[in-house]
Amino acid sequence: MKRSTLMFVGALSVLPLAAAQAAGHGEFGPETGDREFSIAGTGGGDRDFDNSSIGLSGDLGWYLQPNVVVGIRQSVSYADIEGQSASDDFWNGSTRGYADYQFGHHKFRPLVGASLGAVYGDAVKDSAFAGLEAGAKYYVLPKTYMLGRAEYQWFFDDSSDSDDNFDDGAWVYTVGIGFNF
Repeated sequence: MKRSTLMFVGALSVLPLAAAQAAGHGEFGPETGDREFSIAGTGGGDRDFDNSSIGLSGDLGWYLQPNVVVGIRQSVSYADIEGQSASDDFWNGSTRGYADYQFGHHKFRPLVGASLGAVYGDAVKDSAFAGLEAGAKYYVLPKTYMLGRAEYQWFFDDSSDSDDNFDDGAWVYTVGIGFNF
């Protein structure tokens, strides 16, 4: 009897915790129709990490569902190209559309996605690119998150080049902060 009473009291004590967690389910993160804005530092390098760049990236997205966001991303970066003199400054930019899927509805949300856009500037051949990305968001406040993302981008002048150029792509890394509104 004493053991069953103890189990009953233990089960009752868990109910408020479960109810609080269920009530807090929607406290963090976006809802359908929300927007997001993020600002991040970016860095990247070619496949062999010989050439590198550092810059800023900004995203503006719209949530089609609480876990699906589409938007536009703008990046600007300074590039250090192997074999070039230190006095040469190379500035590059990229503009792309993106779509991401976020897993879960908790503070920590892994994500995967894809992008399609253009790269232009001093140290790159102006061209189109496609990219795959993976990362995570961690909500530190109900509508504020920290972001980490890695993208692999491959470049092409027309659709027939896309398969050939996958092996000559570039990595882009992003760490920043974002807001849902």
